[in-house]
Amino acid sequence: MARNTGPKARINRRLGTMIYESSGAVRAMERRDNPPGMHTRGRRPSNYGTALKEKQKIKHYYGLGERQLRRYFNSVAPKKGNTGEMLLILCERRLDNVIRRAGFTKTRPQARQGITHGHFAVNGVKVTSPSYSLRPGDVITIKSKEKLQHLYQRTMTEVETQPTDWIAFDSETLRATVQGLPDPTDISLPIDVNMVIEFMSR
Repeated sequence: MARNTGPKARINRRLGTMIYESSGAVRAMERRDNPPGMHTRGRRPSNYGTALKEKQKIKHYYGLGERQLRRYFNSVAPKKGNTGEMLLILCERRLDNVIRRAGFTKTRPQARQGITHGHFAVNGVKVTSPSYSLRPGDVITIKSKEKLQHLYQRTMTEVETQPTDWIAFDSETLRATVQGLPDPTDISLPIDVNMVIEFMSR
């Protein structure tokens, strides 16, 4: 999606969850967690509004534009199985998300910036696309530049990570290995994805 330069705390408050994890957005959400605006309290959202809000969570959380989300949806819709779970698993496999989940960076926007600047390689090959989809066995490393190595080592000491079985991280070699595919319990975004699927199937 286009880079969001507006107040991230407002998006967190509007969507009712911690989409953006920057320290400023977190502090602002802790101070005021009600939706922004003068006339939002007590208003009951419509089913359409609720579904749209859930879709916005996916777009902001994973950094997707409308066309990219639609492309993901179209790729999983014909397959057998739970379409919502397959959609989110596809999002979880994005390179920027895995870098954040492994603990290289504090936030997904920070991971996307590092990728586009050429800081990361997959299986020894530089990748500059945050949407790169990882497969089991893929190994993520940091560019062998001393300043970058120190930068990410310092960042990792400040990052809180959620342990996950499908990503193995070696803090000594600064390598993350994708050990398998995520399952529904590994999805890190709290969301009613079935509403999103119904909304996008119209």
